[in-house]
Parts: sequence; C-alpha cells; structure tokens
Amino acid sequence: MQPKRVRLFIKPYCPWCLQAMDWLDKQGIDYEPLDVIADEAAYREMLRLSGQTLAPVIEVDGQVLADFGARELAAFWKRLSLA
Repeated sequence: MQPKRVRLFIKPYCPWCLQAMDWLDKQGIDYEPLDVIADEAAYREMLRLSGQTLAPVIEVDGQVLADFGARELAAFWKRLSLA
C-alpha cells in the first residue's frame, strides 16, 4: 500500500513515538513527523483528529490511530492494506 499522505504526531523522547518512527522506517514508509511539543498547530491538529493529547497519533489518508505501540501500528497498517 502506498498512501498519499502519512502524518505522525509525536512528542520528543516518547518511547512509543520512537517505536512508531522505527517501524515506519523499517517498512520503508515515507511519513511527515510533527512535533506536537514544538508546534502548537500540530498539537491542535492532533487533538482535533484523535480527541486526545496522548502521542503518537498517525493519520494515513484520513484514517487515524491514536496512542499506540508498534504492534497496534502493524495491525492498523495491515487493515489499511486490505481496505
């Protein structure tokens, strides 16, 4: 699956965020990392999309997964690939 847009909302030094970036990198998936600590607009967008302040949050072509680890990300990506 080659999505048009992948945005990953992260907090620096968040272990789950680092796991998500590592998983995406290992899969060869291009994504836009958005630091919600340094960027207030990114924080507001994450909150709007997910309804929560926890990171990471990933948006893939309008589909959102919030507050996850690598296993949940892999399952989410598999569901997207089958859609």
